[in-house]
Amino acid sequence: MADEKNIPVTPAADVAAEAPEASAPPEQQRERGGRGQGRGGRGQGGGFGRRPRNDQPGEKTGEELVEKVVFINRSAKVVKGGRRFNFSALVVVGDKKGKVGVGLGKASEVADAIRRGGEMARTNMLAVSLNGPTIPHEVHCRYGGAKILLRPASPGTGIIAGKTVRAVLESAGVKDVLSKSLGSKNAANVVKATLNGLLSLRLREAIYKARGIEMKKAKADEAVAAA
Repeated sequence: MADEKNIPVTPAADVAAEAPEASAPPEQQRERGGRGQGRGGRGQGGGFGRRPRNDQPGEKTGEELVEKVVFINRSAKVVKGGRRFNFSALVVVGDKKGKVGVGLGKASEVADAIRRGGEMARTNMLAVSLNGPTIPHEVHCRYGGAKILLRPASPGTGIIAGKTVRAVLESAGVKDVLSKSLGSKNAANVVKATLNGLLSLRLREAIYKARGIEMKKAKADEAVAAA
């Protein structure tokens, strides 16, 4: 009996303070439970690394432009009170008709970083030369440590490329192409190398016009050479 009297009793107020979730009303518990923190949360600030719940991950289709999120990076700065996180989003925007742009947005929230990257990509959109659903000729492009090889393909081949190169090619409107990544796997360098390769493409008509050669004469010379 003496042992029972010496057992400390914790007041109910202290128990409620230690477990605020249990003392909260059911509506607040559901509200708190829906706001995840960190990587596993599904709230506004959580869910880093999760794919958006769309039919095609990371893709937003507007009236004419297609926006794709290629890569999201998180950086941390150590300050007196702890760590501050910033996010950078690499976004590709294109109209699938020969225009494509790339933007890198930075913000303290993922949504703001994606929005800024999309705005920057729309501002930096450039026209590329395409030969129908494929590219006019083979091209080897490089940016930093990334090396990309692009080759034209016959109709029905599709886009044979990784997810980073595929995002740029699909946004530009390429449907049949063969590609190979030969260097660094850094997403930003791979995207810029692919964009440089598309910008270096030239159609036959543009080359003849730059050299001052007429198309009819050029075709006649080709026919003579083939005979």
